Amino acid sequence: MNKHVAPYSLLFLFAIAVASCKTQSPITSTTVNVNQSQGVYQYRDEDPTVKPFFSDRAGVTGRNGMVASAHPEASEVGLAILKAGGNAVDAAVAVQFALAVVYPGAGNIGGGGFMVYRDNGGKAYTLDYREKAPGHATPNMYLDSLGNVRPGLSISGHLASGVPGSVDGMAEAHKRFGKLTWAQVLQPAVDLAGKGFALTERDAVGLNRIKPDLNTINPGKAYFLKSVMSTDTTTWHKGELLVQADLAKTLQRIQTQGRAGFYEGETARLLSEEMVRGKGMITEEDLKNYHSVWRDPLQAKYKEYNVITMPPTSSGGVALLQMMRFTESYPLRRWGWNRDSTVQVMIEAERRVYADRAKFLGDPDFVKVPVTQLINPDYLRTRWTDFSWAKATDSRAVKGGMIPGYESLETTHFSVVDKEGNAVSITTTLNGGYGSRVVVGGAGFFMNNEMDDFSVKPGAPNMYGLIGNQANAIAPNKRMLSSMTPTILEKDGKLFMVVGTPGGSTIMTSVYQTILNVIEHGMTMQQSVNALKFHHQWLPDKTIFENGAFSDVSINALKNRGYILEKLSNTLGRMDCVLIRADGSYEGASDPRADNTARGY
Repeated sequence: MNKHVAPYSLLFLFAIAVASCKTQSPITSTTVNVNQSQGVYQYRDEDPTVKPFFSDRAGVTGRNGMVASAHPEASEVGLAILKAGGNAVDAAVAVQFALAVVYPGAGNIGGGGFMVYRDNGGKAYTLDYREKAPGHATPNMYLDSLGNVRPGLSISGHLASGVPGSVDGMAEAHKRFGKLTWAQVLQPAVDLAGKGFALTERDAVGLNRIKPDLNTINPGKAYFLKSVMSTDTTTWHKGELLVQADLAKTLQRIQTQGRAGFYEGETARLLSEEMVRGKGMITEEDLKNYHSVWRDPLQAKYKEYNVITMPPTSSGGVALLQMMRFTESYPLRRWGWNRDSTVQVMIEAERRVYADRAKFLGDPDFVKVPVTQLINPDYLRTRWTDFSWAKATDSRAVKGGMIPGYESLETTHFSVVDKEGNAVSITTTLNGGYGSRVVVGGAGFFMNNEMDDFSVKPGAPNMYGLIGNQANAIAPNKRMLSSMTPTILEKDGKLFMVVGTPGGSTIMTSVYQTILNVIEHGMTMQQSVNALKFHHQWLPDKTIFENGAFSDVSINALKNRGYILEKLSNTLGRMDCVLIRADGSYEGASDPRADNTARGY
């Protein structure tokens, strides 16, 4: 199957947009001043309480290199590697391992992920180091004798884990593109684990929150718990030192032995023994047989931009291109950021995309995934025929589309650009926060709970509410479907943007909005990251949004058309992005919603 899709124009959607605008004008009360050349966005609304940004944080600029990641320690590691003469891949590998130490909720060596890489000559590559189902996995392993889902088995504990891919993925990436030695790029993580690092407030809160699970799932282990020698044996606090001696030893084995330091020998023995102890399935043979896969990048045009993104087993790339092309012909810039007409078109695109995800997407090594057809203009036209300005589409009436001949998410992201213009976009995950909450005895790292990303039963929602079907059913050695969407954009053949986020099922829509905020609404990279977001995923049939994302005028207009809106008490996305500005400098943008930090020079 050819995953490199030729560009085309959605003229049919333009005709629909023009016809729709003639019958009903978009409701808008906003005056927007956009200076596209300078990336300046100014917002004025009749409702003075509406503010489009979560924060007024400014972007970080540099000309020689940029790293944006979820944790300040990891970003410092990546920057140090760049300054030492490493390239973007060296820095990315170092950041991945550093996050495994300082950001255990999602950074990992016990999980997996995806890498999109564009070299400074414009050639693009994608690496799939997604986890796999163990060799003894079965389609019904989480069902009872009556065929009902047994709650929790795919989410917590040993049976929830797939075979990890992160170490193999980083070894493959470095072997092909690295410049510094493997030992050099591993050393910062070894030091952080062995010597310790000071917890941020968010670090401390997260570890305190999972203490009950740590005690329940890891009886007799002391990992990530306060030392009994501490004055306060129950609660972590900001600034306290977290030392991880066993993890440091594990990282040293990887440093000296490469891939074999994880998938064979001592670490493999410790991991398989942990699985036996908790009645999990992963064996030493599963570990030895794991290999990441280089796949053809998914590329397509959006106006003057080329979008380079991840093919399956990520569903994110296909979904992103579908959403962007559904909305390409509509005058979003003229309508304005998050105005009701803009939002309506985007929601309807999201609704159809997530229905397609449920029906068609899975591991391309096991099922036929019709990538080319899913973003074909004729197919997209059929998916849009029931769009109406007058009312919301009912998700109960929306199924995956018809393709002739077809048989039928806690995560973290980081972006790196080096002095030469090589760019890396990586999204990596344990799935839920701290994964399965299982810590491998003697090795000191969390295991993933990625088995929940399979469709454990057709039509049953996973922990993120996503519905799946037979294409994503469990099978031995199969990779589970993901929403991760690491993406790189070019403009006029040159590197333009590196983008991605965690967020489970909301990843694809957050990346979609962040890109449009820059190229349609004239925001700087940091403004786009700061901008308030919304999300719709087909089922459940509602749109969730960050407080302040919509004005009262837009809310009323959308509700009058039948849209169900739910204001969140928390936030969407944890973006880490890099934009190449008109003068050639880099703007690093990290999300103010968490500890995310950009570092450049």
